[in-house]
Amino acid sequence: MGKNYVDIENDRGETLRYRKHVNGRGLIAHGAKVHPSAIVEAGAYVEPGVQIAAGAHVGRGVWVESDAVIGPDAEISPHAHIGPRAAIGAGAKIGVRTQVGSEARVAVGSLIGDDVTIGDGERIATDRRGLHLAA
Repeated sequence: MGKNYVDIENDRGETLRYRKHVNGRGLIAHGAKVHPSAIVEAGAYVEPGVQIAAGAHVGRGVWVESDAVIGPDAEISPHAHIGPRAAIGAGAKIGVRTQVGSEARVAVGSLIGDDVTIGDGERIATDRRGLHLAA
């Protein structure tokens, strides 16, 4: 049986230890909190301080940066990037290769399409069809 952690050196020369999440084998940094019922697929990276709630699904190749929050039953599609201190509301869906900026907020139940860029600090709310709602 292989080891359940990986050590990776960051750009500042610091070594971070990641453990493999039991549901999906994605890499979870020490200091991140991931609910046992959440799925973090292989190839995903979850940085320190991140919180991932029950029922959330983080796809392969996703990078969730430090101190971001992923709400219950949210779905982050493959190869998306969630910036530092961003928040994804409960039941929200983030499309493939979508970039969510630093401190951005995606409202509960929002549907964000593929290849979308949400700017730093931006607040987004959509209906279930992905149409933007007034802020």
